[in-house]
Amino acid sequence: MSSALADLVVHPIVQAPMAGGVAVPELAAAVSEAGGLGFLAAGYKTADGMYREIKRLRGLTSRPFGVNLFLPQPAHAESGAVELYAQQLAGEAAWYETETGDPDGGRDDGYDAKLAVLLDDPVAAVSFHFGVPDPEALAALRRAGTVTLVTATTVEEARAVERAGAHAVIAQGIEAGGHQGTHRDLAENDGTGLGLLSLVTQVAQAVEIPVVAAGGIMRGAQIAAVLAAGATAAQLGTAFLATPESGAPEVHKRALTDPVFPRTELTRAFSGRPARALTNRFLREHGPYAPAAYPDVHHLTSPLRKAATAAGDAQGMSLWAGQGHRLARPLPAAELVRTLAAELNLVRGESGRQYRPVRAQGGDAR
Repeated sequence: MSSALADLVVHPIVQAPMAGGVAVPELAAAVSEAGGLGFLAAGYKTADGMYREIKRLRGLTSRPFGVNLFLPQPAHAESGAVELYAQQLAGEAAWYETETGDPDGGRDDGYDAKLAVLLDDPVAAVSFHFGVPDPEALAALRRAGTVTLVTATTVEEARAVERAGAHAVIAQGIEAGGHQGTHRDLAENDGTGLGLLSLVTQVAQAVEIPVVAAGGIMRGAQIAAVLAAGATAAQLGTAFLATPESGAPEVHKRALTDPVFPRTELTRAFSGRPARALTNRFLREHGPYAPAAYPDVHHLTSPLRKAATAAGDAQGMSLWAGQGHRLARPLPAAELVRTLAAELNLVRGESGRQYRPVRAQGGDAR
C-alpha cells in the first residue's frame, strides 16, 4: 500500500480527522495543497452533512483528501450508571442554564449511510475509528479506488486490521489527543496503552501493511523518529488544531499553550470513552465518576459542552489535546506542513529534497 499512500502525498504528513467541528474543509484543503493528506471528520455528522463538506472541500482543492468514519458501538448494560451520572451533572446543567442531553441519541453515527455515500462518490482515502470494518466494506472501498486506514492501539488490534484487508494501520499511542481508538472499550484497560515509539516498533514488526504513527507528534524530528521506528507516515492532530484554518473555538486554541492548563489526562468525563484532554474543572470533578458508556455519555454531556463553549468557559469544555500541546504553533496549516517537512529533512540530512514514502507491495491508488 505504501505505493497507494505515496500517490496521495508529497510529505509523510497526515492531518488527523478531529471530530466536533475541528477538521473542517478549509483545514483539510490547506494541508492537502501543501503536500500532506488532509482529512474531514464525519463523526457526529449526518451523511448529508458529510457529503456537503466533501463537496465544499472539492471546491477548495483538487489534491487527494480523506474522510474518517466512526464504527457503530455496542449497547451498554450500565443504564443505571448513566442515569446516576446524569444526576451528578445536574449542577452543571443549572450553571449553564441548559439541560443534559438524551443518552439514547443513537449508537451507529449513521455509519451505513455514510459508507454508502463514500462508495457511490469515492474519495481518495477513508479511515476508521473505534473498531474494524467488515472485510466486505474494506474490499468495496478498495474496488472503488479508495485507500483504507484503520486505527489500532495494540499489536493485536493491528493484526485484526490487517486480517480485515485494510491498506494500512494507524498505530495510535497513548500520547494522542482526543479519543483512543480502541476496538473494545474495557474499563480495566484504562491507562494501560503503549507509548507511540514502542507501539509503532512492535506493530511494524507484527504486520506487513504500512503503519501510520499517531500520538503527540508536534515537530519534524518526531516524524523522523517514528519513520525510523518503522512507520510510513505520521498523523498529527493537536499540531493542526492551533492553526487559523482549524474549526476549534479560539478559547480551545489558546488553552493549548496557556499555563493554566499545564497537562493532559485520559478521561471518560465528556464521552464515556477514554479521551485525552487538557485537565480542567469539569474533568477533575466528574472524571472519577464517569461510566464506561460511549456514546451515551457523549450525548448526555453534549448540551453542557456546547453551553460552555458559547460562554467561552474553558473550564467546562472538552479541550482535547495530545501530550505535546505546549509545542503548538499557530501557523497557517500550509506553512505548518512546510515547516514540519523542513524539520524532517534537516534531521534526515536531506534539506532541500522532498520526501516520498517508501513504496511497498500491494494496493492501488485512486
